[in-house]
Amino acid sequence: MKLTQILLATCLALFAVNASAKSVVIKLATVAPKDSTWYEYLNEIDEGWREASDGKVRLKIYAGTLGDEDDIMRRIRIGQLDAATVTTAGLSTVDAAAKALHIPLAFSSYEELDFVQGRMAKPVQEALQKKGIVVLSWGDAGWVHFFTKHPVQKPDDLRKLKLFVWAAGETTEAEEIWKKLGFNPVPLSSVDILPALQTGLITAYQAPPLAALANQWFAFTGSMTDMKWVPLTGATVISKRAWSKIPAELRPKLAQIVEQAGHRLRDNVRQLEQDAIAAMVKRGLKIVAVPPDVLAEWRRLTETVYADIRGNIVPAVYFDEVIRLRDEFRATKAN
Repeated sequence: MKLTQILLATCLALFAVNASAKSVVIKLATVAPKDSTWYEYLNEIDEGWREASDGKVRLKIYAGTLGDEDDIMRRIRIGQLDAATVTTAGLSTVDAAAKALHIPLAFSSYEELDFVQGRMAKPVQEALQKKGIVVLSWGDAGWVHFFTKHPVQKPDDLRKLKLFVWAAGETTEAEEIWKKLGFNPVPLSSVDILPALQTGLITAYQAPPLAALANQWFAFTGSMTDMKWVPLTGATVISKRAWSKIPAELRPKLAQIVEQAGHRLRDNVRQLEQDAIAAMVKRGLKIVAVPPDVLAEWRRLTETVYADIRGNIVPAVYFDEVIRLRDEFRATKAN
């Protein structure tokens, strides 16, 4: 009888393990809406994971329904969610190292960005992993531009408008820096951009063209300043807690699927960036050119607050390394 009970218990335990292995559901959220490029990317990962795991691991995707990125990352920390596809704005609520590349007018091309990002990825990943977040894939959402109710070419043009700034984490520091430069920042959640535009609470915002189009924000701002203000980078991440629930033998393959999909997404986003601008122009968006002398004015102004960004928004060690790598790339290209 005792042997029978042991065998029964063993069978039940094995059954429980197998049942668990067949039903690992990773709850992943993003602020991107369902009809966006990012949602298609997540569906691609879900299909790849199901196939690679014989249906044992799948995603449950929440697209544009669970609030801003700080809300999503908070839900991951308390175990309500397992994973996310977020920008550095959300990741910086976990560790400020994620803001390493978020230095205005520090980059002038994707070549520069790729060179620096490729070398900064490992230290930033390590910083996030110490906080319980595993990076599965890095990517970017395109160049952030100013979208404005009235045309903006020079800094003085933007000073006349009410500018959205993201309200989380480093809000106080960012808001103070904008004020120091003479602008009128309005801290809000990104989910409040549309109603704020509709009511006139803000008359300008910073966003990549794809986001402006996908969220229909551009309909309330007739102009886009043709200046690469800052790259909006991001990542697909999962909590160490949730990652450990996936059978160890499956993790390398699943990680590879996300990484490969991330590379395709990055290339797709960069191509679609111009398509998004063209689509908005067809619907009435005006592109405001920024001549070299005016761009130089923007650069001079921005660099006056690099000392405030360094150590307050971007940790000093990361800020210094990003600028060093950027200058290294430029020196190589010059030779």
